[in-house]
Amino acid sequence: MSNSIIIIPSRLAATRLPHKPLIKINNKTLIMHVYEKAIESQIGEVYVATCDEEIASEVRKNGGKFIMTDIKHTTGTDRVYEASQKLNLKDIDYIMNIQGDEPMINPLDIKNLNKLSKEKNLNISTLAHNILKKEDYDNENIVKVTTKNKISDISETEALNFYRVIKENKSNNIYQHFGVYLYKYSALKKFVNFKKSENENKERLEQLRAIDNGLKINVLLANYFSSGIDTKKDLDDYIKLFNK
Repeated sequence: MSNSIIIIPSRLAATRLPHKPLIKINNKTLIMHVYEKAIESQIGEVYVATCDEEIASEVRKNGGKFIMTDIKHTTGTDRVYEASQKLNLKDIDYIMNIQGDEPMINPLDIKNLNKLSKEKNLNISTLAHNILKKEDYDNENIVKVTTKNKISDISETEALNFYRVIKENKSNNIYQHFGVYLYKYSALKKFVNFKKSENENKERLEQLRAIDNGLKINVLLANYFSSGIDTKKDLDDYIKLFNK
């Protein structure tokens, strides 16, 4: 029987919001907000993959698990793969990559993604949500995904493309993408062995490496809204929402 684990890639070298993982929100660091949401999902063990001792120390002192990884990694997925190698996983095992700046991710959505992906034997799957505001189509910090068909929380469909900016009328099936991926270990191995694609470099979206190399990404609808924290404004908005 296949196992599932969650690996959260995290590093201090973010340029738009320096030292982002260690920023405190209500006396808890951002990385620990994400870690605790992952634990609450109860789908398997949770690890933070990092190259920074400061992050490792923060996870350690809060009783969490971490894996040290190479500082040279330029994407979260590459970091997750190195961590998964150190865990000696099997090809049939599942690795969930939850980006370290997704503190709003709901444990029930994590659980549902894991459950349905296993039932349908998906190689790569992810979550998306209906776009809430028109201005989000032009906001490059909010990643959009277009899908082959309409999605629901019980019915997945293939991702056609990912964008930072998109025209609202380009497709009937445009959603806000969450920074969460579930990989079958065999699919993750394929992914990291592809060279970075031109689209990946242009859009600064690593998931385009899979699309450009013919790896299908399936998308499910999240029941709960989530938004990653990339900028100071994102952080301020999250703190206001958190305090409500």
